[in-house]
Amino acid sequence: MEKNFTLKIFEAVENFGLWILDKIFLKKLADFYREHLEGMRYLVCGALSTVVNIVAYILGSYVIFSGVIDEQLKVNISEIFAFIAALIFAYWVNKTVVFNSKCENFKALIKEIASFTTCRIFTEIISIGMMNFAVYANINDIVMKVIANIVVIILNFILSKLIIFKKDKK
Repeated sequence: MEKNFTLKIFEAVENFGLWILDKIFLKKLADFYREHLEGMRYLVCGALSTVVNIVAYILGSYVIFSGVIDEQLKVNISEIFAFIAALIFAYWVNKTVVFNSKCENFKALIKEIASFTTCRIFTEIISIGMMNFAVYANINDIVMKVIANIVVIILNFILSKLIIFKKDKK
């Protein structure tokens, strides 16, 4: 199976990181990573997706939509903006790096994108609920954003593994 460009780049950085771990006497950690490659790649890509999501939320909330007076509306618009940015990034890295998904045809690709988007909308609804609770309970929105992302990463891995990128799809 030929590797895509994104996977080649990721593997080069990954191998460098594992080499460093081996050299600084963290070989057990490097070995654990290698033994659980798919899960570890998911965590790395999930962390990168979380960074995209949080940065997009901050940009939305404090720059792009800063003029919105209603705090609840600003949080919701910023959350949707962050969701779309992270959705695009997450699909790309999950498809190419984590699950190395190959679609047989255009119909399979559309089905994969639709199931990915549907599952992510489901977990985004959970995230939006958590963010609205933060506004209602006067909890710092950035703190809640981080907590919500942890919950969402766990749910997204389960859904990706069981539904979206399962190996026996047609």
